[in-house]
Amino acid sequence: MANVTDGLLYQPREEMMVFTIVSVGSCCTFFYINCVLLFTLRSRPVFYETSRYILLFNLLLADTAQLTLSKILYLLAVCRIRLTLYLCGVLVMISVFMAPISPLTLMVMSLERYVAVCFPLRHAEIVTIRNTAIAVKVIWAFSLVNILIRVFILLSLKHDILPSRPMRDFCSKEALLLVPMSYHYDKAYSGFVFISVGMTIILSYIGVMLVARSASTDKASAIKAGKTLLLHLIQLGLILISTVYSVILTLFASTADRILLVRLYSIFFVIFQIMPRCLSVLIYGLRDQTIRPVLMSYLRCLGCLRTFS
Repeated sequence: MANVTDGLLYQPREEMMVFTIVSVGSCCTFFYINCVLLFTLRSRPVFYETSRYILLFNLLLADTAQLTLSKILYLLAVCRIRLTLYLCGVLVMISVFMAPISPLTLMVMSLERYVAVCFPLRHAEIVTIRNTAIAVKVIWAFSLVNILIRVFILLSLKHDILPSRPMRDFCSKEALLLVPMSYHYDKAYSGFVFISVGMTIILSYIGVMLVARSASTDKASAIKAGKTLLLHLIQLGLILISTVYSVILTLFASTADRILLVRLYSIFFVIFQIMPRCLSVLIYGLRDQTIRPVLMSYLRCLGCLRTFS
């Protein structure tokens, strides 16, 4: 690591503390709940032997890891800690590796709901534990290939990289887009992932709603699945915004002063980085009749243990 400055000199200390406390507090709260839900999904056989709960675990694991890495990078920026290029590269590459896992898992979860509603008689045949495990492995492999391509582009086109050199600014994904090809690849990859996932969720929702209109189907189940797909679409939209909010800040940079940009960065971080990674608890943890009682019992038990400790 390089030197640590005395803080954000261009932002009042009290204001910086308020923003930091709010973001850290909300992040830690949802991190705690996410961890309890992860534990819940490994506490009963019904959870680790059912495809949709396996997919939920994968989604929640990626969201929790992404939430943690985002918080680390945010605190490094707030404290004005400049890392070496190598250390920053490791943190950013792990973050970039985890980022597409959430939308891709949302896509598979949407397809699972589509099959459950539109092909109920074949659901047990199509959505098996084996097929779910294959889908999860493909998602992680797809993310790994993305990282390898990014590293190859960077190393092949940027020959003057000094990994031990301290960075000039705080660590971020944008700081590692050192060649134009990296920038273009990043935009093309993000666009491909989110357009593909978005279209899959939308088409799944249309299929489910068409089935819900049929008199020969369980309307309540179909409508509930449609609401879940809509929530997936909202979550995907927030995740998409979280990948491009730095571009939004860049647009403000031409007209806004630095203090306003810091305020916007803090607000955007809470809304677009923390919130999308916490919706899984609301969509499944509280709405699912199987998970909710187990999750609430663990939260109450852990709360009692903390009270009497």
